Amino acid sequence: MSFSDFKNLVKLRLTLLVVFSASISFLIGSKIDNEAHGYTGWSHINWMNWVMLIVGGFLVTGAANCFNEIIEKDLDRLMTRTADRPLPSERMTTGQALVIGLFMALLGTYLLGKLNLLTGFLSVFSIILYAFVYTPLKRRSPIAVFVGAIPGALPTLIGYVAAHPTIDEIALILFGIQFMWQFTHFYAIAWVLDDDYKLAGFRLLPTGKRDLTSAIVTFATALILLPVSLLPTYMGYGGYYVGGVSLVCSLIFLYQAFNLMRTLEVKAARTLMFGSFLYLPVVQLMFLFDFIGKR
Repeated sequence: MSFSDFKNLVKLRLTLLVVFSASISFLIGSKIDNEAHGYTGWSHINWMNWVMLIVGGFLVTGAANCFNEIIEKDLDRLMTRTADRPLPSERMTTGQALVIGLFMALLGTYLLGKLNLLTGFLSVFSIILYAFVYTPLKRRSPIAVFVGAIPGALPTLIGYVAAHPTIDEIALILFGIQFMWQFTHFYAIAWVLDDDYKLAGFRLLPTGKRDLTSAIVTFATALILLPVSLLPTYMGYGGYYVGGVSLVCSLIFLYQAFNLMRTLEVKAARTLMFGSFLYLPVVQLMFLFDFIGKR
């Protein structure tokens, strides 16, 4: 097995984005936990736990993606985008992938569980929900996007409770931003890849096809994301910097979604998709920096 095959098996870029979200949430949770114990600054942040979170989060996310590819092996053969993955191309056997997935799942869960039991529980829940609920739902109903948005946003909770084992308002805000972002992100990808998805029978657009209703729903999710992204400032956990950046990013995002609704073109959906890749890390980093500076 080459590194390229392993990278495709665990969906490396997606996994790294997930780990990034979890690590940002860990740092925010660490500040809260330190303040609860009367500490200030960065000197009392447990960097070893941060490393354990990154490694454990990578393994757990990679395992979920691995199980997803095992389940969808025959479907991946039907799509141009996925036909060259290691399982459908038969460069790797299902047994090999299963061993790798189980090893990563067990080791990742062990590392995250060592941080605290709630972190370990959430990691197991995310694997089950993504691989064994969301994955088969993709061929049955567009509700799969809602289901998939939950494990897609759980890394924020996992990272936060790894440092501060309580699901409080800040944890829910972090989760809420990433949860709502998932919908616009998913629908943009589904619009771009709709022809390929149909070859495998996936139904991810709201109506199952590229039409005005699907575009309106996509625009509505971007519209809902705007006030959700302002919650850190509204609730007093962030200042005007994060509020201003989130507002600008959300308005750009909203304009891109409006352009899709206006034109119904794949080009507009692709622009929205690339915009979604930038939106989340920018808003999360700004929340972290503003949160640290405000406190």
